[in-house]
Amino acid sequence: MNGVKISAVGHYAPAAILTNEDLEKTLDTSDEWITTRTGMKRRHIAAPDEATSDLCIAAARHALTNGKLTAPDIDCFIVATATPDYPFPATACIVASKLQAGDKPAFDIEIACSGFIYGLTLASGLVRSGIFKRVMLIGAETLSKIVDRKDRSTAVLFGDGAGAVVLEASEQNSFLSRELGSDGTKPEVLCVISGGSRRPLTAEAIAAGEQYIQMEGREVFKFAVTKMIDATDEALRKAHLRKSDLDWLIPHQANKRIIDAAAKYLGMPDDKVVVNIQEYGNTSAASIPIALSEAVAAGRIKKDDLIVFVGFGGGLSWGAVTWRWA
Repeated sequence: MNGVKISAVGHYAPAAILTNEDLEKTLDTSDEWITTRTGMKRRHIAAPDEATSDLCIAAARHALTNGKLTAPDIDCFIVATATPDYPFPATACIVASKLQAGDKPAFDIEIACSGFIYGLTLASGLVRSGIFKRVMLIGAETLSKIVDRKDRSTAVLFGDGAGAVVLEASEQNSFLSRELGSDGTKPEVLCVISGGSRRPLTAEAIAAGEQYIQMEGREVFKFAVTKMIDATDEALRKAHLRKSDLDWLIPHQANKRIIDAAAKYLGMPDDKVVVNIQEYGNTSAASIPIALSEAVAAGRIKKDDLIVFVGFGGGLSWGAVTWRWA
C-alpha cells in the first residue's frame, strides 16, 4: 500500500472561556469591534497548570477512541506547536510517554500557524513511503500563556486547544497534492522576540514584554489573503483539479475577513467553508484539526469529498493540501 488516509480525528479545548464581554472589562474594546474585525466571540483558555502536552493527550485520546485504537497502535507521534512544554525535550515525547507509548518515535515541528499543513505533508510522506503504518499528528497550542493581556491588537485574537488526526496506510491515496512556502526576511512581522538564541530571555526583555507575541496586523492580513489564495490555486493545479471541484475549504481560523476573502475568490458558498473561529479564536497549529474534527463529528464530511486545507503563519509561512476523504 502506498496511499494514506485519515482514519480517526479528535480534539480538545480547555474548560475556561474568555468572551468578548470579558475583554471589554480590561481593554479599550467592545464585542462589536472584535466581532466585526475578527469574527471571534469566545476563546478557550488553558488553566495555569495545563500545559500544551495536556491538551495534546486529551485530543489524542479522543482520536484513539474514535478510531477504536490504542496508543501502541501508533508508530510515530508528531506535535505541531509554537508553545511547547519546554524548549526541549520535544512535547511529542512527553505525549507518547503519557499515552503509554513511550518507546515510539516522537518529535515536534515548529512553524507556528502553518504547523498542521506542514505536518500533514510530512506525516503523509512517512506513511506513503512505508516507514510507518500509522502516524498521529497533533496540532496544539497554549497561546494564552504568551499573549500580553494589555495589548488589544493580540489579546483579543488567541485561544488554546488541540486537534489530532491518525494517518494510516491505505490502498487508495487521500493525499493529492501540497503547496508549501516560507519567507524569513521579516521575522519581526509575527514573532516572539525574546527567548531564543538571537535574543535570550533576560530581566530587561521581560520588562519590555518581549516574551509575548508581537504582530504587525496589517502586514499579516495582506500577506494572509494573498498566500491562502495562491497556495490553494497551486495545490489544485498540482492535483489537476479546478476550484469548482472543491467540496470543502477548511482554512486556518485566524480572521473571519481573511477566510471570507479566500472563500469568495474560490467561489465557495458559506455552507462549504468550515468556520469555528467564533468559538475558539486563533488557536494556531490547532485550528485546522479542531475544525476538521468538529466537521467530521457533525457528519458534514462525506466519503470522496474533496477538501483543501490551507493556512499561513509565522515564518512567514504558508501552505495548502488537497485531500480526498476516505
